[in-house]
Amino acid sequence: MADIIARLREDGIQKRVIQEGRGALPDFQDGTKATFHYRTLRSDEEGAVLDDSRVRGKPMELIIGKKFKLPVWETIVRTMREGEIAQFCCDVKHVVLYPLVAKSLRNIAAGKDPLEGQRHCCGIAQMHEHNSLGHADLDALQQNPQPLIFDIEMLKVENPGTYQQDPWAMTDEEKAKAVPVIHQEGNRLYREGHVKEAAAKYYDAIACLKNLQMKEQPGSPDWIQLDQQITPLLLNYCQCKLVAEEYYEVLDHCSSILNKQCQGLLQAWQGPRGGVECPGGPG
Repeated sequence: MADIIARLREDGIQKRVIQEGRGALPDFQDGTKATFHYRTLRSDEEGAVLDDSRVRGKPMELIIGKKFKLPVWETIVRTMREGEIAQFCCDVKHVVLYPLVAKSLRNIAAGKDPLEGQRHCCGIAQMHEHNSLGHADLDALQQNPQPLIFDIEMLKVENPGTYQQDPWAMTDEEKAKAVPVIHQEGNRLYREGHVKEAAAKYYDAIACLKNLQMKEQPGSPDWIQLDQQITPLLLNYCQCKLVAEEYYEVLDHCSSILNKQCQGLLQAWQGPRGGVECPGGPG
């Protein structure tokens, strides 16, 4: 352990073990899933808490080797055993992207629209795309970067192939194969009355398809096919939100679906045949 702490120190990371872990140090090969609680604090005199996963009620799940936007988290969890609690003080060079990562994690915790935040660009570009991240504490940190302190409690380490992979960590091929399975899981949960859990499944399936759709040319056959798969999932998601009485989100999504359908009908009407072929009914 002394060697590990020394190597971290050379890289600008100070580690302090608060509670020893159990067992041997995992090898953390690519694909290993680390589940941990984290608390992020400023390193100034005030030491204000920026984020705390316990407050949100759900721990962080990190897949090793998936190029997480905050590489220092992968670096520090690789030094931890299950059950270990440790504090890490990380130099500015390791945490410059923390405001962007924290914004994404806060959005996920708040259950924001699954169709938002799907653009592909580098972290620095996203940070400067707008003047504000929507959170005063993150804006202040972005404008005046400083070292950050992470309190980490390692809950569980799972080897590749021993856990169900989250959609965001899948390859494109895995996403395409997983969508119908996730869809059916959502339907089963809804029938059993687990509406919140069903909504989460539909959310994941939509996110998979949107990620795949982003890689296609808008309006291309593949793009349209993916869009047609998204619509029924989004309607299912809306049904869950309707049951949960989250009416504004339902109105927003349904309005976007109707607008899209109206545009499609208008384009067909303006086509060379001057009319629309209506199918025999829903199928």
